[in-house]
Parts: sequence; structure tokens; C-alpha cells
Amino acid sequence: MPVSRRRFLAASAAAIPAMLGRGAAAAPRADITVGITVDTRPDWNGPENFMRAIKEAHQVGYHWIETFWQYVERWQENPGELKDILAGLNLRLETVSNGGKMRTAFSDPAQRAGVVEDHMKLVEFIHYFGCDHLKVNCGARVRVSESERAAMYHEMSVTFNEIGRRMADMGMKFGVHAHLGSNFQTRRDVDAIMERTNPHWVYFVLDTGHVTMAGMDPVELTRKYVSRIIEYHLKDVAKENRGGYRGPELKPGAYNTNKDNLIFYSLGKGGVDFPGIVRILNENKWRGWFTVELDRTPTTAIESATITKRYIESVLKLPV
Repeated sequence: MPVSRRRFLAASAAAIPAMLGRGAAAAPRADITVGITVDTRPDWNGPENFMRAIKEAHQVGYHWIETFWQYVERWQENPGELKDILAGLNLRLETVSNGGKMRTAFSDPAQRAGVVEDHMKLVEFIHYFGCDHLKVNCGARVRVSESERAAMYHEMSVTFNEIGRRMADMGMKFGVHAHLGSNFQTRRDVDAIMERTNPHWVYFVLDTGHVTMAGMDPVELTRKYVSRIIEYHLKDVAKENRGGYRGPELKPGAYNTNKDNLIFYSLGKGGVDFPGIVRILNENKWRGWFTVELDRTPTTAIESATITKRYIESVLKLPV
């Protein structure tokens, strides 16, 4: 039976939404898992507050936690007990960062064997929990002359490559965290280490707050290093600090010491373009971690964790 023009147009119009729906479903999408660091200041800070921190993280609705070694070192000989505690709160361990008395002289060849030994002990610990990566800080920034800087980058890269190679053999990834006041702080530092290390062994943990305050654009960094990034630490900054901090000098270890000296904020303050980051990750079908890290807060840790969770779910449209 011949189909009238009216019926043909009606059928075509009805098919368009379905076609669009299929196109939307086929759009590239990142595979992002959200976690939270449970060492947030002020009231989650310190190993003595670890149990409170994980209970409140569970209360807010997070399912993955990251912490520092000194917070969980007490379970080194009995990791099963910690796993049971976490399971009782419907929590799992994302990773554990280096810290405490661990050696972090990554640029000193004389200490390399000890640094690698310390970090591989930590790797063995988190491997028991099924963690897929290690995130490390680089310790306090070492002041070197311009002529010594290239040598420092070389030695750091040798150490990073060694840890990363061993972790790759275990099916895990090694990530270096950009942090104010460390040897991995500036754009020059980031580019130098990424250039000098094996891309299959050494990866990048991009802290949106620290890189912004150090004068970098986390969106541009994401675009350049998307294949090397394995984790984001999520924190916002004030709008006026987008492109770099311009206020009074920030002394290492002295910033964010009280509510009147805050430089990092819960998500939504406006200095970091989080939707822009997510767009790039979606385009590249990136897979990795978004880890909420609140640092100092003007209120309680649980309230700040709630604010950030709400932003991630409502603005970034990511499940927590």
C-alpha cells in the first residue's frame, strides 16, 4: 500500500528522537571512580581521628577512601583487620599515599635503595587490598642551583622509573602528585619529569588546587597529559587565583593553617573549570580516579565533604 506523504513525515519525525538517543548513548564517556581522602583538616586530621573520618565518609555516602601511610601503619602486620573494618562501612581502599617516616629523598642517589625499599613495602600493603595505583608526594622542595636542576630531575626520574617498573610487573601504576612546596610543583617540574620517565611506568596525579595555585591551568594540563594522568585530587580555589596565586607569600607548611588563611575550597568556588576537565576526559574515554581532598575547611570535614559530593553529582553528573 502506498505511504502518504503525511504518514512518511510523521514516521520520520517519530524516528528522530530514537536516532538521537542512540547517538547520545554512543558518545564517548570517561570511566571515573570517585573517592575521598580521609585526612581532612581540622577534625579528620591525625591518625587518632582515622576511625571518625572513615565513619563520617561512609555517612556522607562515599565508597572509596585514600589516606596516608601513618594513618594505617598500625595494620601493617594485620591488614585483614583493616579490610574488615572498611567492609563493615561499605568502604574500600583506593590507595595509601607515602608519609610518616618513609624516606622520600627521590633525588638523592645515595638514598635510592632505601627510598625504593620503603615504597615497595607500601606497595605490597596496598596490593593486598586490590589497589591499582600508588600516589606519592615528593617531600620538601630542595633548593638547587640552575646548573644542578637538570641533574636533580635525572635522579628523581631514575628513582621513579625503578618504583614504577616494579609496580608495572605487579599490574599496578605509580603516580607522582604535584604539590606546592615540593620538587614536583611547577610546570617546569612536571614537564621535566614526564619527559624523563617511562610513560608505561610513571604517571601523574593532578591536584587541581595545587597546580592552579602554582600558575598552571589544570584543563590544559589534562589535555596535554591525559594519557599519563591516573588520578585527580579535587579541590577548588578562589576565582582570583585562577592562573596562579597572587597574594602574600605562601610559606611551605604554613598555608591553610586556619579558617582565616584558606587557599583551597570545596568544589564550586569557581577558580577551577571542573566541567572542562570532564569534557576532555570523556572525549578520551579516560579511566581513573577523582579523589576529593578538602585540606583545611572553614567548617567541619563532614559538611565540606557533603558540599563537594553534591557538586560532583549535580554539576559533573558523576556517581559517588
